Amino acid sequence: MFFKKRLKDYDPEAEEKLSNEIEAGGGVEKGDVAAMLISAFMVFIPVALLALGVLALVAWLFTI
Repeated sequence: MFFKKRLKDYDPEAEEKLSNEIEAGGGVEKGDVAAMLISAFMVFIPVALLALGVLALVAWLFTI
């Protein structure tokens, strides 16, 4: 019930507008994509490792 929000339909005009805004602002520089990927991994990897550690700890406690 809380998550019944629908995604917006694909709008090629909005995509073109966003693309033009990015290009008008100087575009994407050479290292931007790599920086975004590295920052994403720095956010999600520790959380995933923590969750995996908790699951391993719970499994270990059940085997004692």
